[in-house]
Formats: sequence, structure tokens, C-alpha cells
Amino acid sequence: MPISEMLLPEFDQEMAMTRRALERVDDAAMHWKPQERSMSLAELTGHLAEVPGWVSKIMGLPEIDLMPKDGPQYEPFVPKTYLDVLNRFDKNVEEARAAMQAAKDEAYLEQWTLKAAGKEVFSLPRVAVLRTMVLNHQIHHRGQLTVYYRLLGIPVPALYGPSADEGSMG
Repeated sequence: MPISEMLLPEFDQEMAMTRRALERVDDAAMHWKPQERSMSLAELTGHLAEVPGWVSKIMGLPEIDLMPKDGPQYEPFVPKTYLDVLNRFDKNVEEARAAMQAAKDEAYLEQWTLKAAGKEVFSLPRVAVLRTMVLNHQIHHRGQLTVYYRLLGIPVPALYGPSADEGSMG
């Protein structure tokens, strides 16, 4: 079985759950943050919308430098509305899925490197980068988003099972 056929069902499931969570973003709370060092709701949801967009770069380039000395620095997407979030997320998921589906096993097994200011942060096979820096990273920040929702009084969606707001816990 090709690697893409093993990864895509998990990718589809995780992206569907993330979209379900993003659909609850409240425009009125976009600048809210739980404490000063935290991201705002806009920054967090913008990050969740961006993460799938990394897939085409991971699959198409041998490395990325987030802070190149001679080029533009990474600029995070900070949406103004929940529709900005959903539109960017949907576009990135569609492009990511196409890149994953088109890739051959050899591409998944090639080393990929993340750099910052020319220094290697890590170098792993692309398949491992997709699991850690896309899927696991998405799950981590989606968990943060559900905490924000709880603190804001926004119903937390059922994701891996019922939530206290959707269905019973027992």
C-alpha cells in the first residue's frame, strides 16, 4: 500500500475535526487571549488555518528556512474574521491533500530539513515531518482552541468522543 493511502485517511479525519472546531470561531472574540503570553484567538485560528498549507512546501522543497538571512521572514496569517480562517483553511487543506496524493513513496522517504537563520532545527524523512509538524501540530493547537472556547463560553465540539457540550460524557 502506498504511503499516501496510509496517511490520507488520518489527514482527512484530523482536518475535518479541525474544521468543525474552526466553525465556532466568534468574530467578536478574535483579539481575546487567556493571558498576555498566549496567542490571541485570531493568531491561534490563523495558525490552525496555515498548518495544512505547509504540506505542499514540505512535499515540494527539500528544506525551508523560516528566517533566511537574505530573504523575507515568515509572516504568520492573522485573520480578521472566522470566514477568513475557514477560507484559508479550506484552500490549504485542498492543496495539501492534492500534494500528498500525488507524491510517490520515494518522496515521502526523502529527508526534509527545517532551518532558522541558516541553522538546522531538524532533518527527518518527509513522512515523519507530515506526522509531527502537520498532523500532531494541528492536534496540539486544536486542543488549545478548545480550551479557549471553554474559557469564552463557546460550546466545545465533540472530536474524539462526546464533549461536555455535545452528548453525555458517560
